[in-house]
Amino acid sequence: MRWDAQRLDADESGTLPGMPTTRGLLRSLQVPEFPGLTFHEVRSRSALNEVPGDSLMPFRWTVNPYRGCSHACVYCLRGDTRVLMADGGQTAIAYLRVGDRVVGTEKRGTYRHYVTTEVLAHWSTVKPAHRVRLGDGAELVASGDHQFLTGRGWKYVTGAMAGRNRRPFLTANDELLGFGRSGETLPVCADYRRGYLAGMVRGDGHLTVYRYQRAGRKRYQRAGRKHGDVHQFRLALADVEALDRAQGYLATEGVRTDRFPFSPASMQRRALTAIRTSTAAGVARISELVTWPGVPTAAWQRGFLAGVFDAEGSRSQHVLRITNTDAEILSHTSEALAEFGFDAVLEDRNRANGLACVRIRGGLREHLRFVHLVDPAIRRKCSFDGIAVKSDADLRVVEVEDLRLEMPMYDITTGTGTSSPMAWSATTATPGARTNGWSWTPGGTSTRRSP
Repeated sequence: MRWDAQRLDADESGTLPGMPTTRGLLRSLQVPEFPGLTFHEVRSRSALNEVPGDSLMPFRWTVNPYRGCSHACVYCLRGDTRVLMADGGQTAIAYLRVGDRVVGTEKRGTYRHYVTTEVLAHWSTVKPAHRVRLGDGAELVASGDHQFLTGRGWKYVTGAMAGRNRRPFLTANDELLGFGRSGETLPVCADYRRGYLAGMVRGDGHLTVYRYQRAGRKRYQRAGRKHGDVHQFRLALADVEALDRAQGYLATEGVRTDRFPFSPASMQRRALTAIRTSTAAGVARISELVTWPGVPTAAWQRGFLAGVFDAEGSRSQHVLRITNTDAEILSHTSEALAEFGFDAVLEDRNRANGLACVRIRGGLREHLRFVHLVDPAIRRKCSFDGIAVKSDADLRVVEVEDLRLEMPMYDITTGTGTSSPMAWSATTATPGARTNGWSWTPGGTSTRRSP
């Protein structure tokens, strides 16, 4: 490479002649804009590089004007800005790592859609901080050169109407594009575990005690059990994530279960795996755990919604619904959703068995809030891949405040050139660095790729 003369390890002793060394190499990466090329970041002695005398170039020196971020990317966000992951979860941008799968965007026809992409690079720098407040209460802390996608095009956080800093910049009543403020996933507690088991077992489990007398056998009774009693618990699912969670929660509550193949895969359905127990004590304990509480706590209701969604919920064609034939389950589902402020409607499917569904209205914004609030185990139901970037959330810019301090900022490069930072439970799109796409953060807004 033409920068070899500036490498700190160019005169490294102990290296055999003709053999390369990697002591001065910081990292290597590839980006979609330049397929087949690998970029190397190395420590160098100087930002100036002298062009060899026999070169045909009409100049003698080249300059690398950037110090720090090798992409010279000025689009940076504070480290606690949460990024939407491909499985619907969220991670602070400071803790992302290369290889993580996040949500970016890409243009399809005249619309941009959310897509799954991979983190290719992650870096940090220190920049002056500005806080952007949105109408839905979200707050985004970014550098002044960060760009957001608005209804009027791409705009910087700060700028000027004239002079050398003249450029489009955010002003009051600009509206960002995205799906709005999200929620925070709370830690698991005992009430959440019991609520989850109630929703899962009541929604999709088999829990019963059979009592019968076999002819020719002497009737007898022992501690808590009569001859002929059969205690059964079984939970069979195609998604092992939910089965793992249910089995783990039962173990925490003192119930040991065995796992076994329930039914093989066929042309019409996936393979089912199940857990079970046939002990009287185990079945009695499970029955106790899934009993309806007199006054459910918020944690129990969060767990219940996660369990019943894993058991009987679906999200397809941009519709999130929970279906069942049990009126009591549907009633508890509606009550829990109402408790958390969701606009849900009960819809009768006009079936002889009484099948009905509870549907959550409000689109992607409310679906994402539901996922983050209750934290389901089955993540395939939480994917937002292919959904258009639009929302009815209040993403008006209320204020842009100069915090008058510098702080560490982070950014990522992804396969689409975009990231999905979700600052302060908001979701807004933000630019990636030198790649071919866009990204968004938790206030639900779009931000531009690096130029």
